[in-house]
Amino acid sequence: MKERLQKILAQAGVASRRKAEQLIVTGCVKVNKKIVKTLGQKADPEKDLIEVDGKRIKNQADKAYFLFYKPPGYLTTLKDPFNRPTISHFFKNIKKRVYPVGRLDMDSEGLLILTNDGELSARLMHPRYHVPKTYRVKVKGQLSEAAQEQLAGGTLVLGDRPVNPAEVKIIKRGQDRTWMQITLTEGRHRQIKRMCSQVGHPVLKLKRTSYGPLVLGRLARGTIKPLQGDEIRALKEAAGLVTTSKRKPRSKVSRSKSRKTRSNTRPKNPPA
Repeated sequence: MKERLQKILAQAGVASRRKAEQLIVTGCVKVNKKIVKTLGQKADPEKDLIEVDGKRIKNQADKAYFLFYKPPGYLTTLKDPFNRPTISHFFKNIKKRVYPVGRLDMDSEGLLILTNDGELSARLMHPRYHVPKTYRVKVKGQLSEAAQEQLAGGTLVLGDRPVNPAEVKIIKRGQDRTWMQITLTEGRHRQIKRMCSQVGHPVLKLKRTSYGPLVLGRLARGTIKPLQGDEIRALKEAAGLVTTSKRKPRSKVSRSKSRKTRSNTRPKNPPA
């Protein structure tokens, strides 16, 4: 089936759709050995030869999906110009080229999704789809009820616009520490750290424990786990790429009527 070229490139994990448009207009993309510079050009990824910078793109069958427990002390990038440690250190046994969905700061840890599915990645990160991300956060000081309401209420402003409401639960309190669970439906740069700093409680430790339907669970630090078919489908459902088709349960009334109808139609035993 023919689709827009930029969509094909995004789905193949080449780049985001916006970046794919730049690749097209700058002459980096060929379809059947011919350079294409027109946005909106369509192609069939199953039949056409599509190349970016002379390399053939992979089709949907080459998609890969992983769950990774990022340890603290690593940058969420594949290459760093200053030679600081990056998460690519853990990718030696992954044969396909994958990219992290979103970022965790160098000193943060927890769940990262790795994939080459560009469209899924873009949807998971876009605030329009409200995919929840949950974090376990330790902050300095005793978090007051007023500060908790500020974090949860969507009244804080980052940059030029307010944040979306968040779910904030207190886990425990120490002498000068508070542990809490925060769930966001958007992902701005260093959002939790900036929010907590605004209410006067700097973040001391941050760990992402879930992303959409995926949960970190007991996965060890530095471990990469391939996602199974049901996990991939659940992730796509959360991003609005797959719709669920649930059968409507029959009511008790209809079931009782059915049983009554069957009993009335049973043949009577002949006399002995």
